[in-house]
Amino acid sequence: MKTSPARSNYKWRLFGGGELLLLAGTAGFFLLLSASYVFWLPDVSELKRKNPLETSFMRIKEKQAAAQGKKLGRTITWRGWDGISDNLKHAVLVAEDDGFYRHKGVDWESTRKALETDWKQKRFAKGGSTITQQLARNLYLSPSKNPLRKIKELLIARQLEKELGKRRILEIYLNVAEWGKGIYGAEAAARAYFGKSAADLNPEEAAALAAALPSPRRYSPVKGTKFMERRKSSIVARMRASGYLPEEADEDEMSESLAVLTSSGVPAEVSSAAGLIEPSSSTAEAQTPD
Repeated sequence: MKTSPARSNYKWRLFGGGELLLLAGTAGFFLLLSASYVFWLPDVSELKRKNPLETSFMRIKEKQAAAQGKKLGRTITWRGWDGISDNLKHAVLVAEDDGFYRHKGVDWESTRKALETDWKQKRFAKGGSTITQQLARNLYLSPSKNPLRKIKELLIARQLEKELGKRRILEIYLNVAEWGKGIYGAEAAARAYFGKSAADLNPEEAAALAAALPSPRRYSPVKGTKFMERRKSSIVARMRASGYLPEEADEDEMSESLAVLTSSGVPAEVSSAAGLIEPSSSTAEAQTPD
């Protein structure tokens, strides 16, 4: 029996309509999932009094090591605001986020410039993240450059600013930032690289630690490379220009200190902490914020 053209056309429209409905339903489903991911936000208010001794970043790094059959130790010792040298606070601010006290979690101008760079290079090459955004990512997210993850990072950063304030945000950041394989926080880093407390770091040591932050597994605070020498000198200069260091500081003494940091040998215990030998100790000293 021969099918009429009108009936064939009806079947085609019915089939085509079904496909469109299926596509629309699938798109709607994924849109709902994406929205749920982006807008489901953690309760950051608990961080007002609770010191986080584990972060999403730490767990991800340890799972990656486990997948390779390795065990990644974790060294972290919490220090409150007054237990961290002002030199380190200032060095990290000028190195990572010199507009920290002016923005509300997101530096929109830096974000715009980062997006322009990404667009030109056709890849997610530049982050433009503030300290608050970095903390949001470390605590709750992943290093992925997925655009949805970035949006969620912005939203959590705004929450952190609203609930915690600048001082608490910087205190937590300095206690959970990675400073080498398995080394987290200012106290663990100060002990590992300089054999002293984070409270006793001088400007040059603070600049060395801040210089390593963008890529702490690639750059060591105590191993001199031309890049690190330039970066440390730049951080010290910016600390002085920002009023964090006195203008009358002895230039020769500062230069000599920087030279010692970049040319001195690395003690065995520092090599272990820096990842040449994986650390296995894990300490945690929780304190309530002042």
